[in-house]
Amino acid sequence: MGDRRLCIAVDYDKCVGSKICVLTASKVFALNEDRQSYVIDPRGDTLDQILAAAEGCPMMAITVRDADTGEQLFPPPSLLAKMV
Repeated sequence: MGDRRLCIAVDYDKCVGSKICVLTASKVFALNEDRQSYVIDPRGDTLDQILAAAEGCPMMAITVRDADTGEQLFPPPSLLAKMV
C-alpha cells in the first residue's frame, strides 16, 4: 500500500452489510457476527482498492483518513457539504 498510514472507520449505525467493501478490499475488510463490516488490516490492500471499497458502500458508512495528516480522503469534504 505504500508508506501512507490510514485510519479507516466503519459507522455501524449506517452499515447494512452489503459486503461490497469485503469484495473490493478483502484484505482490509471482513464481516463480523452481525454481518457488518470491520477493518482487519488498514494496510492490507492498495489505497485505490480501499477508496473503491469506501466509494462502493451504498450507505457511505466508511470513512478513510490519512493517519498522519488527518486529511479526509473519503468521503471528500466537498461531497459532505452537498449532503448537508
